[in-house]
Amino acid sequence: MSRPRVSVLLPVRDEEPFLGECLESLSAQTLPDFEVIAVDDGSTDATPGILEAHARADSRFRVLRQEPAGMVAASERARAEARAPLLARMDADDVALPERLELQVAAIEEEGLAAVGGRVEYFPEPTDGLRAYADWLNSLVTVEAALRDLWVECPLPGPGLTARAELVSYRDHGWPEDYDLILRIWEAGGSFRNVDALVHRWRDHPERLTRTQPAYTLDAFRRCKIHFLRRTLLAGGRAAVVWGGGPTGKAFARELLAQGTPLAAFVEVDPRKLGKWIHGAPVVPVERAGDFPGSLALGAVSGSEGRARVRALAAGLGIVEGRDFVAVA
Repeated sequence: MSRPRVSVLLPVRDEEPFLGECLESLSAQTLPDFEVIAVDDGSTDATPGILEAHARADSRFRVLRQEPAGMVAASERARAEARAPLLARMDADDVALPERLELQVAAIEEEGLAAVGGRVEYFPEPTDGLRAYADWLNSLVTVEAALRDLWVECPLPGPGLTARAELVSYRDHGWPEDYDLILRIWEAGGSFRNVDALVHRWRDHPERLTRTQPAYTLDAFRRCKIHFLRRTLLAGGRAAVVWGGGPTGKAFARELLAQGTPLAAFVEVDPRKLGKWIHGAPVVPVERAGDFPGSLALGAVSGSEGRARVRALAAGLGIVEGRDFVAVA
């Protein structure tokens, strides 16, 4: 049996209302040479029957069953059975656009990328926050843009990414497993971006894991970011300077201190905060941001406009983004 070009990992639990549309979208891919490994994670609804019926109709689909162990364990079970040099992830309540795999495989093979995502749209009725997130994600269509915003949020859509198999594994550390994967790929020197085409329709509904599981809260994202920053840009006891003394900056400061990173200062433009102390660190004006040589600046302000302002201020002081400064959110 020849190896397929892509193995799609599809963990599933109790997705009866949406699963059929997901499976049909995979069968309709313009890239014909792929396999889908669906792992039923202890479903109690009609999911197993839907999977088996589709596998009988399309021989590219394989179905495995296990006792309930969680989506990370189900993804790892699928990965262990995968045969292709490239692995794609898919969520059972979402829809893949027909050219998704074809575009992503071409980008990886032609550009030497480690991983690739693509543009997304939420449906059926996305909130303003989800629209803003999709707009941000959809702007990251170059390697440079994805790297620049690596610490803002996961720069590739987790259920819409494809990556080289040797780089992929999923871990449960109490934070988003897809972000954990992308940060490990970056740490290993891999590059990634989103293809500039709509490849994934992300279904929003009350039972989505991102709405119900603690691993996807803002606190969990912050723990993940600081963990990886401490392994890389904050390694060796490097101190942090937090730009922004608002709620975002204070939350990052608390997490930095909780994980053992020294906090040198806060940088603020609000004159009412200057001269005060937050979490044991002085609040200083932008003009004094250079008083802390060797530190890493974290631009901890919310919103794209706020990040743009902080980036401009840091650049004006000669602070190099990606080495001595990162934007976080």
